[in-house]
Amino acid sequence: MTKQKHALVTGGGSGVGADIALKLAAEGMLVTITGRRAEKLSLVADKHPNIYGMAADVADYVQMQAMVKDAAIARGDFSIVVANAGMAESVPFHKMTSDQWSKTLDINLSGVFNTYQVTLGSMKKAGWGRMIAIASTAGLKGYSYVSSYCAAKHGVIGLTKSLALEVAKTGITVNAICPGFTETPMLEKSIAKIMGETGMSIEEARAALSRGNPMNRFIQPDEISDTVLWLCKNASSSITGQAISISGGEI
Repeated sequence: MTKQKHALVTGGGSGVGADIALKLAAEGMLVTITGRRAEKLSLVADKHPNIYGMAADVADYVQMQAMVKDAAIARGDFSIVVANAGMAESVPFHKMTSDQWSKTLDINLSGVFNTYQVTLGSMKKAGWGRMIAIASTAGLKGYSYVSSYCAAKHGVIGLTKSLALEVAKTGITVNAICPGFTETPMLEKSIAKIMGETGMSIEEARAALSRGNPMNRFIQPDEISDTVLWLCKNASSSITGQAISISGGEI
């Protein structure tokens, strides 16, 4: 009998992370979701018996190390890790503070480092693993007013390519998924900020953000979670070191 796989999804309390967790759980995997807010994790965990919430901050290595240890004792070592936790703050570069810069890199880039560092060892021991970072088209190009976010996501893609080479012979694959603007609570905040700063209507603000997608629409969370699921299957075992754009053709 095949051992039930155990997946970790960071930032699993809402949006894309919650959708990924539900998708993997529906496929029969055990899924531990993590984030800073235990109450949000509980709401997602209540939706499927295979999902378990454990609070931890991805930017805190010690917290992540302890959470992974406890989750492994309870449900077995992780063989799939989805580094999804992230945040973005829109600010002109010349007005950006060092604290804003550090916070963005701590969560979006160091958070991936911490997540991978505390789970890689057990995957190497097992001889199989899937490491998937949810990056962004901001890791493939530049966007105005989010330079720290772009820098972090470019870093995630560099980490993806380098680590994939290091573990290429171990049975572990490492990939990044790069969505364009996605229909999530983070997008709603961006739309609200545009409306507040420009006086645009919600329809105008949504149109302004979706205009960069050649299909003229936002990406849906299930388009990302379906790609994660595919990368977890043996059929994708030769796909590694890739930055997969889910963006309607945006370049």
